[in-house]
Amino acid sequence: MSAESIPESLNGERLDRVVAFVLDVSRSRAGILIDGGNVILDGGVERSRSRRVQLGETLNVLNEVPEEDEGPEPEKNIEIPVHYEDDQVLVINKPSGLVVHPGAGNMTGTMVNGLLASWPELRGVGEKSRPGIVHRLDRGTSGLLVVARTQEAYDHLSAQLSDRSMGRWYTALVWGQMDSDTGTVDAPIGRSKKDRIRMAVIGAGRQARTNYEVLQRWAGPEVSLIRCKLETGRTHQIRVHLSAIGHPLVGDELYGGNRSEIALERPFLHASFLEFQHPTKNERIAFESTLPEDLEKILRGLSN
Repeated sequence: MSAESIPESLNGERLDRVVAFVLDVSRSRAGILIDGGNVILDGGVERSRSRRVQLGETLNVLNEVPEEDEGPEPEKNIEIPVHYEDDQVLVINKPSGLVVHPGAGNMTGTMVNGLLASWPELRGVGEKSRPGIVHRLDRGTSGLLVVARTQEAYDHLSAQLSDRSMGRWYTALVWGQMDSDTGTVDAPIGRSKKDRIRMAVIGAGRQARTNYEVLQRWAGPEVSLIRCKLETGRTHQIRVHLSAIGHPLVGDELYGGNRSEIALERPFLHASFLEFQHPTKNERIAFESTLPEDLEKILRGLSN
């Protein structure tokens, strides 16, 4: 395409959205072009999909739009626990062990594959590789997450994630007794240089902020039940932040929380509260999810 000037209507938009709009392709196809160094912004190669374009900058795409696959296939045998449903959103109460969307090593058997079997209209909403997915939970984490059923809902909810107006609270059990009843961990998170599977607090990482409050403490073994509120949504954020301050999640083998005193085969982390502005209704809606049985059993054992 020939160079085009960014109009006022696209000022401040993400580069992948602008390229997708200009070429009339999906964001995933636009992202492939950006990743490949085929997008020239104001005379220089731009490889950041999230770069915000500015009024008057020139945009040029060098190569043809790449071919892409059709995305994840629907799978009818995957049970999806729906907590709430309307014509714009689904709120899912994800069980532990279910991967949210396809990725390296998990191309099938994910929540997205199951969603597409019952809600085929999700295809084409958001990114091709993870249609409808606004945010995610780790495989071992249970609890609430919202899925967009329309592009309007996807854009609206994504904006709420970006401006931090979406409320997300998690219930966690950590090793040790927290010194204060409330606190904040404000530390950047990035890929660990020692182990690429792990994330870590590193100076060159992305800003990350987690608030917490203590709900209950036990002396034997020494553990604390807490609620965590995310202000940002980095990979493994709660797990990394709590481990960094010496209070890893019970059961979290990756970040030092797998200890013999309490037997748990996954991190004690549950997305217990979710709140957001409904994409089309002029109201804020909220949902709560009780702890699943495997986590409740741990707490009963501590209380006894």
